[in-house]
Amino acid sequence: MRNAFADEITALAAADPRIVLLSGDIGNRLFDRFKAQFPDRFYNVGVAEANMIGIAAGLALGGMKPVTYTIASFAVYRCYEQIRVDLCYHNLPVVMVGTGSGLAYAANGPTHHSCEDLAVLRALPNMTVACPGDAWELRGLLRDAFQQSGPVYLRIGKKGEPQVYPSLPEVRLGTASVLRTGRDVALLSTGTLLPEALLAADALREHGIAVEVVSLHTVKPLDEALLMRVFRDFPLVVTLEEHGRAGGLGGAIAEWCSDQNPLRARLLRLGTPDQFLHEAGEQEHAREVCGLTGPQIAASIRTRLTSIE
Repeated sequence: MRNAFADEITALAAADPRIVLLSGDIGNRLFDRFKAQFPDRFYNVGVAEANMIGIAAGLALGGMKPVTYTIASFAVYRCYEQIRVDLCYHNLPVVMVGTGSGLAYAANGPTHHSCEDLAVLRALPNMTVACPGDAWELRGLLRDAFQQSGPVYLRIGKKGEPQVYPSLPEVRLGTASVLRTGRDVALLSTGTLLPEALLAADALREHGIAVEVVSLHTVKPLDEALLMRVFRDFPLVVTLEEHGRAGGLGGAIAEWCSDQNPLRARLLRLGTPDQFLHEAGEQEHAREVCGLTGPQIAASIRTRLTSIE
């Protein structure tokens, strides 16, 4: 995903001289093309993420379109006050890109895990929060992020994520994308677990269970029309995220459900447990520990279906 971001932001900057890219001591070679073409519009602020947000706010007040880029855990946790006061309070059009989200940097330990970022950012007024499912969806959402009047957080993967879309889709922030239709389960995935959602749907199909797979890439604002439909038409709605079950996509939808009249569907939330991961290993291992591989997702859904029949 990060390569797709570098390519797309370079193309967008060529078309809009107001776009400025700020990096928190990361991605120097990744942005070689951007720096070569726009040397006056790239700033490496060093290991000073909070300062990066302040600089971005000043640039936005000056009429520019700033984009900040660093590892997701550093992009959010180190500078939450600056995000809240400098960006959200003034409702400034700054695009924050957090790379290596969720457990992508699992081998680096909990300092690099970002399993609470959705929860803390979606609590902020004016903030839009989105998690592309693949590189193509990232490109589309990045384009739409520049059409927003306030701050946007794009939570992206690292590298090597499978492609889901064959080409650039028509995606918009706040509007979910249905990738497969079904009748028995609605599986709402956000972020880089989208390929695992499709693997789970394949596994469930072998048991005669038809799964509708949705890329609910925008965690805030939610696609309420889509939610109303799936909770009306399906016996089970499942949320899937590489994020804690508390406060992320599943938490947001649970809150939404509590404000509605009685709904038909039951809700199953799949995500990381409410604890830090102390085991060492790469992202694939971390996902298996958390029960977030395709076969494990399918097994969890079958178990819940059995309990509500």
